[in-house]
Amino acid sequence: MKVLMFGWEFPPFNSGGLGTACYGLVKSLSKKNINVSLVLPFPCEIDFAKVVKNYNIKNVKIKKVDYLLKPYATSETYEKELKCAGKKYSNSLIEEVRRYAAEAEDIARNEDFDVIHAHDWLTYEAGIIAKKISGKPLVIHVHATEFDRTGGNGVNTVVYEIEKRGMEKADLIIAVSNFTREKIMKYYGISSDKILVVHNAVEEFGSEYYGFPLKENKKIVLFLGRITLQKGPDYFVYMSKIVSDFIPNVKFVVAGDGDMKKIMIDKAAQMGILDRYLFTGFIRGKDIEMAYKMADVYVMPSVSEPFGITPLEAMANGTPTIISKQSGVAEVVVHALKTDFWDIEEMANKIVSILRYPGLKETLKVNSLNEVKKFNWDEVASKCINAYERCIG
Repeated sequence: MKVLMFGWEFPPFNSGGLGTACYGLVKSLSKKNINVSLVLPFPCEIDFAKVVKNYNIKNVKIKKVDYLLKPYATSETYEKELKCAGKKYSNSLIEEVRRYAAEAEDIARNEDFDVIHAHDWLTYEAGIIAKKISGKPLVIHVHATEFDRTGGNGVNTVVYEIEKRGMEKADLIIAVSNFTREKIMKYYGISSDKILVVHNAVEEFGSEYYGFPLKENKKIVLFLGRITLQKGPDYFVYMSKIVSDFIPNVKFVVAGDGDMKKIMIDKAAQMGILDRYLFTGFIRGKDIEMAYKMADVYVMPSVSEPFGITPLEAMANGTPTIISKQSGVAEVVVHALKTDFWDIEEMANKIVSILRYPGLKETLKVNSLNEVKKFNWDEVASKCINAYERCIG
């Protein structure tokens, strides 16, 4: 089987979970002898063929097209990128998305494939055009909706309409959780019969401990992810003030970047706890493993998280984990503590308990390491192949 896949980020040039998911899926599809032509918009001169070779992925052909579509782009971030770009791109993010879609017409005419797979709203228009040109079925993969990214406030109507059109034109929709499936049905009016839930997975991590210079006698509470409204960084700060009152030697490590970073810093300063914080900026690779392994507890206080791969990564590294109930991953994990994202007192109570009671921490660590073994990308790939076969008929 041959799959024409439209994506918009791929390791090591990714800044979020979609790139991680795309890599895990493509790698496992290739192991199952599925040929993937992966189209990626990227404005930089990067040898993707060399990247794929280094990852040792077979049966995958990377087609890099020159478009200014960066991971998790917004109209504001696009305008900033446009000012720095060395050549002329579209004047707006939406125009660039549609220019990318136009590229799909030539690709669809020249590629040999059986099914189209498009990831998130930036690629839906490309998938629709490829379907129109080729007559081949379209599968769209919903990793997040506009209602997740905005928390339901200030929804971009143009983005919403692109998402809705993609869902209506698709032959099948893959949702990363039941949490996401319900949003698709509620806000986009899509029938449940058209939606297949396929939960994400996690790569295996090494067992080596890298150590951390700040460890000393500090208790480390970790936030790792994009610092955006969707991820609940403001609730993390409010919670950290409560924890600080009970645990004098606590340190809050924030690994990531985003438009709410300054807000986090300002709030922590106003509360008089900025000295308890360390902002590392965006990290990747071995640094991510190091962050998990040095942490006493990992917290994901997301306001609306379609799935959430980072809790699985934390668990795979033996890190006790606390997640918001407003997440897809909460549907499938047992040995992570769960709270509502807004319940900062309960969140703080659970963190303090883990930091104070070694027995609880060790129990969570052991059970997490055992539980996370059941999540693997090969199973995800098998479910996606079944979805392709269902569409092809």
